[in-house]
Amino acid sequence: MPDPIEVRKVPIHSVADASELAKLIDEGVMDPSRVVAIIGKTEGNGGVNDYTRIIADRAFREVLVAKGAPAEQVRQVPIVWSGGTDGVISPHATIFATIPSEQAEPSEDLRLTVGFAMSEPILPEEIGYTGMIEKVAAAVRVAMDRAGITDPADVHYVQTKTPLLTIQTIRDAKSRGRQVWTEHTHESMDLSNGTTGLGIAVALGEIDMPTEADVMHNRSLFSSVASCSSGVELDQAQVVVMGNARGVGGRYRIGHSVMRDALDADGVWAAIRDAGLDLPDRPHWTDLQGRLVNVFLKCEVSQDGAVRGRRNAMLDDSDVHWHRQIKSCVGGVTASVTGDPAVFVSVSAAHQGPDGGGPVAAIVDLGPGEPTGYPSASAGAHHPG
Repeated sequence: MPDPIEVRKVPIHSVADASELAKLIDEGVMDPSRVVAIIGKTEGNGGVNDYTRIIADRAFREVLVAKGAPAEQVRQVPIVWSGGTDGVISPHATIFATIPSEQAEPSEDLRLTVGFAMSEPILPEEIGYTGMIEKVAAAVRVAMDRAGITDPADVHYVQTKTPLLTIQTIRDAKSRGRQVWTEHTHESMDLSNGTTGLGIAVALGEIDMPTEADVMHNRSLFSSVASCSSGVELDQAQVVVMGNARGVGGRYRIGHSVMRDALDADGVWAAIRDAGLDLPDRPHWTDLQGRLVNVFLKCEVSQDGAVRGRRNAMLDDSDVHWHRQIKSCVGGVTASVTGDPAVFVSVSAAHQGPDGGGPVAAIVDLGPGEPTGYPSASAGAHHPG
């Protein structure tokens, strides 16, 4: 049986700041040697050359080592940064750590569990092809097993980080007589994420094994729980599986749903309900009462260039890439639901949720006493009616 999980969301006060992680450790909330994953948003451009991800990664790992975690162990901790806090999205990190079972709230109900795995190395010429899909799927199955999850229906969120193509890796493939799917490095971000989404969907039985012609073209094939990011930091698929299991104990539970389009606030509420919170028929963010720890979303501009029948110019805009525009839009919609701008909204959701929408996962605190989520009932809040 895996260990129970403690999870907290903390703000990031500057690009290289990890002081709130240090505070959690100093207050005894988390043991640095028990941190198993960190997922966060940094304030860079979200592109291939977004080095804020590397800066944040270094800052958080340095704190773990400085607080006593073995350096070699810390190097293996999956830390997934999504660059770009466009609009109201606020830089933050969600930190997951195991706790001894005797310190956890006992429960025989479904409670949050986390598993981690690394795939075999992914070659540049495999990005966009079935070779990558198969390697991702294999890693997802390993992470599920480590999380103690046997039923794919109990998986609610799979966060990955995978390699994208750079000029250097494209040259490497060519030097070995191999061809890459695209030579546009920014396009390869969408490609890597989409291929990974298909691998997750295959592993969880959401779809059959797709053909290579399906990749980035057949948008009816997707995973409802995939959240895929890519970057220059690694050459493997880094996979974090989150779901629920009985008997692990703890305060937290996770659920999921999908946004059908960029304005689908009901999709966010559905994920929160699926995680176990009782809400009124027409909920308001003050109803959360600090029980929501965080939500995790992927978003994608609709391929038809419209939302609810109304045309938009995102795909035609040569000044501001659609990545930034849709992220800002969905970030605002999500923050209006949660009452908290520190939401994990990541762009490039090909094969992750329906076209023009995306998957949503929510983690809630169901434990007794003072809740550990964002204090939603803050002063000055206005509840209509």
